[in-house]
Amino acid sequence: MYGTNTKTNTYTVLDIRKTFESCEADIRTIARRTNKWTMEYVDKVFHDVLKYAEKYYLQSVSITLINTNTGLPVKAAKFIVNDLGDATDSERAGKNNDWPDTDNTSLSIILSHTQKWRNLTSEEKTNFQKELKLSWGSTDINTNFPHLQQSDAQLYASNGYELQKKNFK
Repeated sequence: MYGTNTKTNTYTVLDIRKTFESCEADIRTIARRTNKWTMEYVDKVFHDVLKYAEKYYLQSVSITLINTNTGLPVKAAKFIVNDLGDATDSERAGKNNDWPDTDNTSLSIILSHTQKWRNLTSEEKTNFQKELKLSWGSTDINTNFPHLQQSDAQLYASNGYELQKKNFK
């Protein structure tokens, strides 16, 4: 006897937006604590992040404080998308008080894309990018942050659409 088990979720674009509200709150706090970005810049970042997420082009979002002398991340948070989750609500955003305003550092955000994004033609990507507020480029930063210690943090979710936050120190 054979059987199959298929998992589907019925989340909507509103669930994606609701889930990313907590991620946005975290990143706003990090931007304020480090004094590296204005809130206007964060608005533009999240406009674009939501555009990618709503089209299912987003695998993860990483924010990292980089030592400008060495080019190495000194701290990071990574938000990993799980669109087949089972959590229906979010933990409280926060626990970002240990992001310092340190000299010789900069803040970077890194988007990792899904296979759906990679399957688009160059023309489709260009047309999509016309909707964005920022110009996004590639990076050689390893978003596994192997030289930093990883710990699980909050789980943000709405109707099965999840973002698992991981902290790196």
